[in-house]
Amino acid sequence: MSYLTVNEQMDLIRRGTEEILPEDDLVKKLERSRSTGKPLIVKLGCDPSRPDLHIGHGVVLRKLRHFQDLGHTAVLVIGDFTAMIGDPSGRNKTRPQLTLDEAKANAESYVEQAKAILDIRSVIIKYNSDWLNEMNFNDVVQLASSYTVARMLERDDFTKRFQAEVPISIHEFLYPLAQAQDSVELKADVELGGTDQKFNLLVGRDLQKDHEQEPQCIITTPLLEGTDGVEKMSKSYGNHIGLQDTPEDMYGKTLSISDDMILKWFTLAADADESVTQSVKKRLDDPAVNPMDVKRELARAVVALYYDDETATKAEDHFNTVVVGKGIPDDMPEYSLKGEDLIVNVLFDAGLLKSKGEARRMVKQGAVKLDGKPVDDIQTAITPNGDQILKVGKRRFLKVTG
Repeated sequence: MSYLTVNEQMDLIRRGTEEILPEDDLVKKLERSRSTGKPLIVKLGCDPSRPDLHIGHGVVLRKLRHFQDLGHTAVLVIGDFTAMIGDPSGRNKTRPQLTLDEAKANAESYVEQAKAILDIRSVIIKYNSDWLNEMNFNDVVQLASSYTVARMLERDDFTKRFQAEVPISIHEFLYPLAQAQDSVELKADVELGGTDQKFNLLVGRDLQKDHEQEPQCIITTPLLEGTDGVEKMSKSYGNHIGLQDTPEDMYGKTLSISDDMILKWFTLAADADESVTQSVKKRLDDPAVNPMDVKRELARAVVALYYDDETATKAEDHFNTVVVGKGIPDDMPEYSLKGEDLIVNVLFDAGLLKSKGEARRMVKQGAVKLDGKPVDDIQTAITPNGDQILKVGKRRFLKVTG
């Protein structure tokens, strides 16, 4: 295939990145790739211990997609073996370890969700258990001898735990080395990761040098703050937008971010190019412009990125009807009730909520209404009585018939 010029490629690669190290080396790799017609091997390791992906994860996945669009070879490394160690990045205590079977099951969910961003037809999927599981104890000793404890303690999270006398298990030191071994096995030209992965990515460069390979360039992407604008996006903080969220939820949650996050979200969550972000910045600096109008544009862009423009428009219409106008949408899922049943069962069976546990939590939080009246008891039943409307939160509706 014919590649874009190096400058054109770098324009896309720089979008939404924190650091490119060393950038000059990446330019040289791209020049060589363009002259030889050989694509770069671009690696992204994923942690299958967290199978529910959100648009915060989407930032680095989108960067891998950029390389795909530029014609390079995207390699998604499923860390099923390293998940048994547990990534210590950004942790103040030892991460729980998974079994290999648990990691593989989570990995299947990860890949399925990643299809929302990656061209799954061309991405190469590798499991690092394929080579790490084959290493014997002598191999592990040799791997461990390539780095010192002093170098490991350069990691900010290890240093903080060491100074606070919080235990650091020996196996945690092996995580960055195992991740680096992935780069050696793949002969990676580029490795991607969030800013919290910088140390691990640099270890990959060092280990490749030890194996007389050309060291990979590393590209880090910022961590996206969640809808609260404070903590990084995380399901555990309740500030996330899932890759599999409905368009209506994506739109409504995006509108809840603070005004000072709009520009960053355009870049990282909506993958906007420089011309768009410059226009957004100009409008936000204009006191005559209402930031909510710009935020609505952002919400449409986020939904369009994961769905399409028509769906984004419908999501906005839904928000205007349901949230602004406090009405009931004309179009909603229906569930045929055959006999008396608990509301928590109906919410799960109809697919409105992912589990009965989630349904019970929503009831306890006062987020469920039946025909406009709050449901405050998880044992509340619903009986066939014509058309009835169940509402969960601000944006989810279910018409119960029977």
